[in-house]
Parts: sequence; structure tokens; C-alpha cells
Amino acid sequence: AEQEQGGLLRPGTLREPLESTERYTRWINNLSKPQLLTQAFTSHGPTVIMPTWFCSREWFYHVGKFDEGGKGVPEDLLFFYKHIEKGGDVFRVDQCLLLYRYHPQAATHSVLEETIWNHRVRFLEDRVLSCWTSFTIWNAGKQGKKLYRSLSPTNQKKVTAFCDVDEKKIAKGFYTYEESEEKPKPRIPVCHFREAAPPFVLCVKLDLTGGAFEANLAALSLKEGVDYYHFS
Repeated sequence: AEQEQGGLLRPGTLREPLESTERYTRWINNLSKPQLLTQAFTSHGPTVIMPTWFCSREWFYHVGKFDEGGKGVPEDLLFFYKHIEKGGDVFRVDQCLLLYRYHPQAATHSVLEETIWNHRVRFLEDRVLSCWTSFTIWNAGKQGKKLYRSLSPTNQKKVTAFCDVDEKKIAKGFYTYEESEEKPKPRIPVCHFREAAPPFVLCVKLDLTGGAFEANLAALSLKEGVDYYHFS
């Protein structure tokens, strides 16, 4: 029964200095209960900060302990992913119980961005894309194309379009995957987001466009965790 009810508890967080990682702090403190799972794919990492985790000892051993591979291993991210894969839930305590001091020498900076990216892509493929027959990548720029190139061949074939708001990108009409060994090389249409079909993988960072991206997304009246997932 304990293994079936495994969960991580997450209290609120305060950063020190107060102005450090402002976007991250707003994100981590304002996630809704469903978003603790649906936004587990973003570049922010786990939706629960590791020093705030509470779970039973039995569940910890059931998940499999931490990966002690050494410096550069994102052990909290890997444990968090395994926790979810084994059916674990995430719960929020609406009190600020953690003061997190940010400094340039923190161990988190030893983990390569590309390492985290690869783990995130695999988790997205296993948890979401394996259940979809087709999808649209929201972002016809650098991040969207990088995601496409990082996908398995099976999931690349599921991408029906890139969408964007940038008229220059839309005007190109297609993205040609030049690195492909296929002949002819894959050409994926690029369209305006209002013309694109869900579900979406969103490769646009939250809280960076003055609310423009969030307003565009809200205008489509989609359901997070069904019609779209955030990835950036």
C-alpha cells in the first residue's frame, strides 16, 4: 500500500538573495496541483526542489535511491523522473518552509545543460509522445528545431508542423531537416499558431514575453496535460 501511495511533498520557497532566479522562483511557487506533474518536462527541472522533499523511507527505496554517478549527474532530476514513472504523486504545502541560498559555486552548475536536455527529451518521449500519434511543435526557431532533431525517428515522423508568431519564420513555409539521411529530406510545414492543430509541445519559455505567449495560448482554450505540455 505504501508503494501505491508514494508521494513527494513540496512547501513554498524563498530565494536568497531575493532577486536571484526570479523567474524560477515565481514558477516554482505558483504551480497548481496538476502542474506539479504536467510541467515536469521544462528546463526548470523538478517541480519540487530537492531540499524540500518529504517521502517515506519505503517509497525512497522503492524508487531506487539516488544515482551516485558523481559530479555532473542530475541525481535529483533522475530520481524525480523515476518517482513519476513508478506512479508517484506530488503534493504541495502552501507555506514557505525553505530559504534557498543561490551562489555561483552551487553543485547544480556542474551539470551540463546538454545532459539535462537529453534526459528531458527521453522523459517527454516516454511519458507523452508515446501516447500521441501526431503533434505540433510550438516554436519554429532554435529551440523547436533542436527538439525535433533530438527526437527518435519514430517521434520525428509524428511532427505535423511547427507553429509560431514570427511572420519571417512562417513565410519560409517549411523547415527542411538537412541532417536527415532520408531521401527526400523531411520537410515540416511552418504555420501561424492559430492555424496549427493540437496537441502541442510548447518550446517557448514562460514569463519571458511580457505575457504575450501566455495570452496567445489562453486564447486557444486548450487543456494543459491533454492538448499541450510545456517543454522549454
